[in-house]
Formats: sequence, C-alpha cells, structure tokens
Amino acid sequence: MLKLNPAIDPAPFARAYAATKCVQIPNLFDAESAAALERVLLSLPWRLVCQNDEGQNLLLTKEQLQALSAADIERLDAGIRKRAARNVGFTYFTYPMIEAVQQRWDPGHPIHALTHFLNSPPFIEFARTLIACPGLTKIDAQASNYQPGHFLTRHIDDGLKKERRAAYTLGFSRNWQPDWGGLLMFIDENLDVARALTPRFNTLTVFDGLLVHSVSPVSQFAPNPRLSVVGWFRDDPIPR
Repeated sequence: MLKLNPAIDPAPFARAYAATKCVQIPNLFDAESAAALERVLLSLPWRLVCQNDEGQNLLLTKEQLQALSAADIERLDAGIRKRAARNVGFTYFTYPMIEAVQQRWDPGHPIHALTHFLNSPPFIEFARTLIACPGLTKIDAQASNYQPGHFLTRHIDDGLKKERRAAYTLGFSRNWQPDWGGLLMFIDENLDVARALTPRFNTLTVFDGLLVHSVSPVSQFAPNPRLSVVGWFRDDPIPR
C-alpha cells in the first residue's frame, strides 16, 4: 500500500512554494515503494501522444503505430517537426491514468493503485497544504515516457474552466544528467530560461502552471527513458 514518506513535513515546502511558485520534494516514497513504482511505469502499455495538422490530440497505441506505413510515419513526424518549429505541440509516450480507471483499461494493473493514491484524502490534504488551496477536490494524472527526440513546447496550464490550481511532476528518472535533455524549463518574458530543473528520481515537483514552461527535447544519446507522472491539482466542484 502506498504511503507518503512520514518524514516529510509539508510546512517548509509550502513556504517555499508561496515564495517562488515552484518547489521540489525529494524522497516522496520510501525506497522500496519508489523502485516498485519505477517497475510499474516501465511495464505500462504506452500510447504515443502528439497532434495532427488541425491541432487535435492523437493518442496512438502500439498496435496502431505498427499498422502505419512508412509514408504515414514520415508524414506524422514531418508535421510534428513543422509545428515544433513554430513552438507548437509535443510528442512523447503517455498512459492516461484517470481515463484508464474510468474506462476500465488494463484491469488489475498496479498503475491504478497510484491513481487512487494520488486522489486519496491524505494526499489531497497534503496537496492542499502545499499550495495553500483548501478547495482542492481532485488530482489529474498521466504517466509519461520521454524517449530520444520527445519534447513538449512552451505553454501554460490554465485549463478549460480555469480549474487547475497547480501543476506537478512526480519523477522516476534515475541518475539523469542535464546533458540528456528532458529538462523542465521556465521561460521568462525575454524568452530566456529563467530556471531549468533536471529530472530526478522519487521527487515531486509542484509549480504554478501559469508560469510559461516546457520540456526540452531528450537527447539522442540519453540511455534511459525520462519517466514521470504528471498532472494538475484541481478544484473542480464535486458532483452531487
């Protein structure tokens, strides 16, 4: 059963978030649980997420990708590159954790335990304390797996109904080096990188999603995938 590291005192992290709108919390889980979650992420049936020429999100399973012709793949890649040159779009492997629970994908897969943990009363209360938002009601989650060439161009996370109170990344990348890319970058009004965070293992990063941010392309020589669970702390009304 997943539990927060009992040694974590949220108060100093809450003060850091209030001051800078970005905070990192190392060792969120005990070492055994973190290693187990790493194995869970590596075992997922990933989908490729990207956009088409109309700006619509595409979610392609392994089987759907294998069914594409070489010409189809080249067109897909060319569109991704063309949009990225305009600072639009993304491409990486994903597993939509909330949708998977709602649609009953992959019954029995241990990823669902993490989804339920993130939306458990103890963790939601921890998130409320961390960002000083007592109205939080739910936490979005998707697993992500960035391979060489994968990226996320700069954007903000406001949400369709402005319901996203903070963004988060729960990292499971061991011994990641900044030369490998995949950095969470915050961009200022001069288009300079104001701050860049290297992916880390068993570390929760929480930040204001209205800060312009991106994930830099993972290098072609990165030896391991950049693994994480990402999403938003939200205050949607609870359905009656």
